[in-house]
Amino acid sequence: MRPLICAAIAIATLLSAPSANADDQKLAYVIPIHGEIGESLLYIIRRGVKEAIKEEADAIIFDMDTPGGRVDTTEEIIRIIDGIDIPVITFVNPSAISAGAIISLATDKIYMKPGSTIGDAMPITMSSKEMPADRKEKMVSYVAAIVRAVAQKNGYNVELAEAMVRIEKEFKIGKEVICPAGELLTLTSYEAEKTYGKKKIPLLSSGSVEDLPALLKILELDDAEIRRLEVSTPERIARWIDMTAVSSLLLALGLLGVYLEIKTPGFGVFGITGLLLLAIWFWGHNVAGLAGAEEIVIFAVGVILLALEIFVIPGFGIAGISGILLIISALMLAMVEHYPGNSWYHLPVDQIKDSVSTMGLALTVCAAGTVVLARILPKTALFQRLMLTSSLPSEEGYQAGHKHDDLIDATGKAQTDLHPSGIATINDRRYPVVSRGEFIDSGARIVVAQTKGNRIVVDELPEEKTS
Repeated sequence: MRPLICAAIAIATLLSAPSANADDQKLAYVIPIHGEIGESLLYIIRRGVKEAIKEEADAIIFDMDTPGGRVDTTEEIIRIIDGIDIPVITFVNPSAISAGAIISLATDKIYMKPGSTIGDAMPITMSSKEMPADRKEKMVSYVAAIVRAVAQKNGYNVELAEAMVRIEKEFKIGKEVICPAGELLTLTSYEAEKTYGKKKIPLLSSGSVEDLPALLKILELDDAEIRRLEVSTPERIARWIDMTAVSSLLLALGLLGVYLEIKTPGFGVFGITGLLLLAIWFWGHNVAGLAGAEEIVIFAVGVILLALEIFVIPGFGIAGISGILLIISALMLAMVEHYPGNSWYHLPVDQIKDSVSTMGLALTVCAAGTVVLARILPKTALFQRLMLTSSLPSEEGYQAGHKHDDLIDATGKAQTDLHPSGIATINDRRYPVVSRGEFIDSGARIVVAQTKGNRIVVDELPEEKTS
């Protein structure tokens, strides 16, 4: 009996134990860098890197086929690569030209498809006009410094890297001239994997491979799970939303809508429109790999504090200032990328500058919109329905135009909703009044809390005082 019990326990243990294959399953993320290097590519790299970090991937592979692209986007991609601990490998399939070559130099290893090419990283402009020599040298010098830095960091030949950028630079190994002065260095897969020196160090490429499965085998990842990233439709939309002009406009209109909602009674079209535009703005930045749940929570807390300051707490103090600071902080943080494992307060300086510029543009547009709408809205039928704009003649029982110190502590009844302004009857006379914070419904009993000139401020009487 005992052997049967032991056998049953052993079988149950084996069945309940996690699979060794599941535990040992390796993971490789393949991120395609195809076509021109621009902002849309930045989004997919950002998403792929975040997922790879979160899933503790064993390697990230750039499947490279590009003629080059923007220098600023290239720098951003280099910064992303520099900030992660996962090995990053470039597979040149079949070309890594200009910005593609620079990105390749920023990765840990480079492998190339037979017949592929890499190099020619001298910066050019899209203008048909000839660039002045001093400006051209300034640009070339800047890019040359970038390639030297990434080559030094990742153990590539610095002279080789600079020869890809400077046409006047000769590059040779010993007495063998690899690239003469007057030509930009561009290597074939065969040339890039040639070895030199006593240690037989490869010139640039760690080897030539026919395809991705062959590369994975060399990397000892042939049994790994492969995840290939592609640009999705939401990411294309997010790219459009994240454009500086569109982002600033959405942000400005959203803030303007919230501001107008605060200035008008009730909750209606301005508030709904403003919150919808801000939701679209946050969604776009979330898909683009920028805004996360933290920024949305900070923004919500800021809005709540600001609402409490406006509608509940008299005056304007700590709650209101804190709310404004939290809202601005959330919006600016939502324009700065951060990765799993990094502290959320670790902010790249260059992106902070961009977020400040976008925020400044948005606030400028919002201020201009406020001025324009202040002139237009009072003349519209919608605004006239929302606000108290009609005159209050004395022959109809209204009292105004003089001080009302004698009304303090007097009680009365709200004749209209006080949101926060409206009409109330006090001592059998009708007065324009304003509530001190909360909205008061029509028919509620009120008491005069204070007067300022001809301004009458009221509070709603508690239920026990009205019985």
